[in-house]
Amino acid sequence: MTRRNWKTLQPTSLRHALELCKDHARERLNKSVDNIAEDMGLADKWALYKWIQNGSMPAKLIRPYQLVCGIALVSRWLAASEGKLLLVIPTGRAVKTEDLTQTHAGFATAMSLITEFYAGKATQAQTMEAIAQHLQQMAWHHGNVQQHATPELDFDGAGE
Repeated sequence: MTRRNWKTLQPTSLRHALELCKDHARERLNKSVDNIAEDMGLADKWALYKWIQNGSMPAKLIRPYQLVCGIALVSRWLAASEGKLLLVIPTGRAVKTEDLTQTHAGFATAMSLITEFYAGKATQAQTMEAIAQHLQQMAWHHGNVQQHATPELDFDGAGE
């Protein structure tokens, strides 16, 4: 089975986003739905099962759900459904070679899919996902360059 690239995954609906968050928690954090419900402080695990099945979760529980699952796919879907892009707020850290390589690869993928889309060989969904991913990468670099003069302290060690 191929591993998912969680950074580029774009949910297609709210239910899909909730399911993907659950899958991320299971695959990466080894958490069951029961564990997720417990960590969210829910008294009834069946409520969480129902929200995932119906694709409806109270708005005040979206953030705790995403924190417990370790990924913000519901927020990503909500933004995308409104035609918006989300990006990680850069801290002004030094860029690694792989960051630039990923950006270049994202551009190449997006351009390839755009060409294939206009030739009738790629789907709209694939093309839109590649374009959105590349725009997010470029927006991150834009913010990182802007923040470079006043970098934030790296408390979590992510810049290492």
